[in-house]
Amino acid sequence: MSKEMLNALDALEAEKGISKEIVIEALEAALVSAYKRHYGQAQNVEVEFDGKKGNIHVYAVKEVTEEVMDSQLEVSLKDAMAVNKAYELGDKIRFEVTPKDFGRIAAQTAKQVILQRVREAERNIIYNEFSAYENDIMQGIVERQDRRYIYVNLGKIEAVLSKQDQMPNEFYQPHDRIKVYVSRVENTSKGPQVFVSRSHPDLLKRLFEQEIPEVYDGIVEIVSIAREAGDRSKVSVRSADPNIDPVGTCVGPKGQRVQAIVNELKGENMDIVEWNEDPAIFISNALNPAQVVDVIFDPENHKACTVVVPDYQLSLAIGKRGQNARLAAKLTGFKIDIKPESEMEEFYAQQAENEAAAEETFEDVNTDTVLTSDEYENIEFEDKSVEEEF
Repeated sequence: MSKEMLNALDALEAEKGISKEIVIEALEAALVSAYKRHYGQAQNVEVEFDGKKGNIHVYAVKEVTEEVMDSQLEVSLKDAMAVNKAYELGDKIRFEVTPKDFGRIAAQTAKQVILQRVREAERNIIYNEFSAYENDIMQGIVERQDRRYIYVNLGKIEAVLSKQDQMPNEFYQPHDRIKVYVSRVENTSKGPQVFVSRSHPDLLKRLFEQEIPEVYDGIVEIVSIAREAGDRSKVSVRSADPNIDPVGTCVGPKGQRVQAIVNELKGENMDIVEWNEDPAIFISNALNPAQVVDVIFDPENHKACTVVVPDYQLSLAIGKRGQNARLAAKLTGFKIDIKPESEMEEFYAQQAENEAAAEETFEDVNTDTVLTSDEYENIEFEDKSVEEEF
């Protein structure tokens, strides 16, 4: 048994990368429990495994006392000195109590410990491997589904796709190949658990990186994404190179690049707009395909604005069930209130009146405050120190 044990530990270390010392430590702890369970001994027990020969020894640890109250835990000073005259009160003495048939129990325990360590090592390997794919995209095969999840085979592990992470316009059948976004990886007591998504906005970002080399290389940057999975998405892009059109690069010749992404997402509509550092221009772009006449920012809330559109473009700007306006707001980070041009005529007229009144007031103040040199000299200052300075 000793040679078999050592050979098993060596093979475990070589094949699975599990340290021999870690297994021996776990084995000794398991053998202590096995000894107490099989022999009903409650005293302090230590198990020692000989890493060179593979032999196992069980020791009962007793404390040297003047009066023995529990023979399983204590030994008298007289008996201790019979073993070795150097022992004193309070010393700990180990007495070997290895049963004759303990080898069989040790073999069973060792087998259980080694299998447990192998499972733990495999779990750690899988966890480390798939945690590297967190926030990335992978391709998997639909295996099965229940009331809570759809299970996607990613090779070494079965990932779970929850209902909120599924696309409402998709129906998943066993053996379907799908691309999924790895949203998180957890190391649970039952092993690694991988959660994937088809509705996450970053799935769209990873698909752009796969289909468009300029996005992957960073020449074209995706600034923000607003997505209603399975229905419509808006993506704002900008280019680090002024000679490259970011929107045209993403759309591709005859729309081939973006069409590949649309096909992967089962027909999800895609609006690609150019980001601009001027919020008014960016908001106008985000409301594409609607035309924008003016963008008026709220002076009391720097993240709110009113967008003016032609009357015939109002429904297009708002979109079906308010979707276009909602996605534009998510994309830009602004609260957007859309008004038709006819409703804003009164606002523009009032604004013009306010500007004219402000100009008249300014002119009156300037006219009233113009003084001749004689008038200025005759001013009586209440504060004499001010007069002296002049």
